[in-house]
Amino acid sequence: MIAIERLCELPPAERRAGLEDLVVAEFRTTLMMSDDEDLPFDISYFELGFTSLGITEIKERLETQLGRSVSTNVLFNSPTMESLIAYLADEVLTDIFGELPL
Repeated sequence: MIAIERLCELPPAERRAGLEDLVVAEFRTTLMMSDDEDLPFDISYFELGFTSLGITEIKERLETQLGRSVSTNVLFNSPTMESLIAYLADEVLTDIFGELPL
C-alpha cells in the first residue's frame, strides 16, 4: 500500500502526524539516522548535511509514495522539514487535508 492510501485511511485528525512520520522517515533514511536521533524540523536541510542530490532523491520518493508532484522550488526556497510538511498538507494534498476542521 502506498503512503497516500495509508493517509486516507487515517482519521482526519491523525493525518498530519501520518504525513509528518512519512517525511521524517524519508529524511532519516537518507541521513542513515536511527529513530532515537534528534532530527530538527526547523533547521535547513543543508545545515543537517543534505546535498541538492539528496533532497532531489527525497522529492522523488515522496512523489512516488504520494502519487503527486512536489515542487522543487519549495524544497529549495523553504528548506526545512517543517515548511515541507506544511506545503504538502496545504498545497499538494488539499483533497486529504481539506476535510480537517479549522
